[in-house]
Amino acid sequence: MEEKDKNKKSLISARNLVKTFNKVNVLKGLNIDFNEGDRIALIGQNGAGKTTLIRCILGQYIFDGDLKVMGYNPRLDHETLMQHIGFIPQTPPPIKMTVGEMINFFSKLSKTDEEEFVKIGEDMGLDVQSNVNKPFLKLSGGMKQKLLVALALGRKPEILLMDEPSANLDPAARKVFFKYLEEYDKKALMIISSHRVKELENLATRVVEMDLGEVLVDKQLM
Repeated sequence: MEEKDKNKKSLISARNLVKTFNKVNVLKGLNIDFNEGDRIALIGQNGAGKTTLIRCILGQYIFDGDLKVMGYNPRLDHETLMQHIGFIPQTPPPIKMTVGEMINFFSKLSKTDEEEFVKIGEDMGLDVQSNVNKPFLKLSGGMKQKLLVALALGRKPEILLMDEPSANLDPAARKVFFKYLEEYDKKALMIISSHRVKELENLATRVVEMDLGEVLVDKQLM
């Protein structure tokens, strides 16, 4: 990394991070820091290890090596960390709660006014009121993604992890989504795993390219 980045505060630090599935190393001893204020485009082919890295950061996988997120171990301090992390997955989880129940749950969990979530959802074209009693499972793919985006951004977390976040969004919603990201707290860390690299041109300050569980490129853009 360039000299100017050495003064940035590291929010995620990986040292010799290894993740193995069926005796195959999907992450091969990663050593990398993700810093306060970084807007990272995490790129690479399918199987590069991008989603695996994100899920290790979220504490969803057991791993070898050392991984600290805001000074915490994501496996041992998962609940504490999730107060500080917003996550937008590539594949919506099979949640049985209604839209209203999810908004209420995240409101209480994060001490955020429900209107924060409703506004973002509606700005992206999700008619919250008409779907408030509908189970999340019954929503279309685009509607699910709009709600997940609203729930992640509305809490204003210090770290945003996004795995192909715009894949199910229509062009109008995509435009609103990236406007929200561009105006987001400049001290926050964003990691966006995406194949739509062109979309990230005006947002990303750093590109990290992975292949077969290793970092090939780590380049500062601005």
